[in-house]
Amino acid sequence: MVILFLVLGFILLIGGAELLVRGASKLASRAGISSLVVGLTVVSLGTSAPELAVGLDSGFRGQTDLLIGNVIGSNIFNVLFILGVSALVTPLVVNHKLIRLDVPLMIGCSLLLGALGWDGTIHRWEALLLVLLLICYTMFLLYQSRKEGLNNDIGKDSVPKAESGNLGIFKSDHWIFDLFFMVTGLFLLVMGANWLVDSAVQIAQNFGVSELIIGLTIISVGTSLPEVATSIMAGLKGERDIAVGNVVGSNIFNILGIVGITGIIIPQSIGMSPAILGFDLPVMTAVAIACLPIFFTGHIIVRWEGMVFLGYYLAYLLYLILDARGHDLLPIFNNVMLGFVLPITFLTLIIVAYREFKQKEESKLQL
Repeated sequence: MVILFLVLGFILLIGGAELLVRGASKLASRAGISSLVVGLTVVSLGTSAPELAVGLDSGFRGQTDLLIGNVIGSNIFNVLFILGVSALVTPLVVNHKLIRLDVPLMIGCSLLLGALGWDGTIHRWEALLLVLLLICYTMFLLYQSRKEGLNNDIGKDSVPKAESGNLGIFKSDHWIFDLFFMVTGLFLLVMGANWLVDSAVQIAQNFGVSELIIGLTIISVGTSLPEVATSIMAGLKGERDIAVGNVVGSNIFNILGIVGITGIIIPQSIGMSPAILGFDLPVMTAVAIACLPIFFTGHIIVRWEGMVFLGYYLAYLLYLILDARGHDLLPIFNNVMLGFVLPITFLTLIIVAYREFKQKEESKLQL
């Protein structure tokens, strides 16, 4: 029965997120918001809703290791696995606005979370700061989108003229159905999160696995399934701005929104264990930083870069398994990763980024 409720919880989370994203994205498109901003805001907020539901549920139960493990594990999974698989399916074009603003902001949020949690606790005032930053970021994106829409007639071809204004949402005959999808999706998310957390905690207790490991693996992968489906389908349909923007926006929301909102609402502060501060949080930050040179090289995530991302996620999972079991191979694995694989990868990225920079400089000189 525990496994059954675990599976049902996943299904409800995915189904609820799908309905929420479907309704919210259609409402946003009717309002004339660009596809990149839809990916960074509406879609990323919707696909991160499972993480928020699980975070609130586990936070009220006092299981903050599960809460923070889910956030960090989801961010690592989003970049390494989702972008890796999506790039293997089809090379992803990266919008220059992501490189200028959103990716540096994702890196900054990762560093900020480490700074706030360095004393082992995310206090309520620190959570409030994260939420305020999220509000400012979202308002800025919406302002920029509306400004570009007025200047460049964004959405003119895809959104009917009567629906492109602020009141256009309510002139549509179908907005009520979109709103119904959003409400239904939210209800399913809450129910699915409750079943998922209950089942995961019971499994962890039965097998002697820590809540942190469960949050970093099973829960983070399960709650990130909407991002997997959204990014892959968006890439196949040619909506590559949504595919990449969804991942970057979700990671920003996971830190600012999930940690912030749960930190304000739940009665206790969010604890940051030494294991999180010593390994998992630095890994999440390093993964965010690694995006910058990869996104910079030609503004395209090519297949070999996707394979690198995917390979590192599998290596991260292997480390968690070896560490949980206290396996004798763990020191050897650490030495190989730290002494050979990581340096070679970063050296390759630096060389590729330098060549790209030189080619751009030579092109400017020729012009």
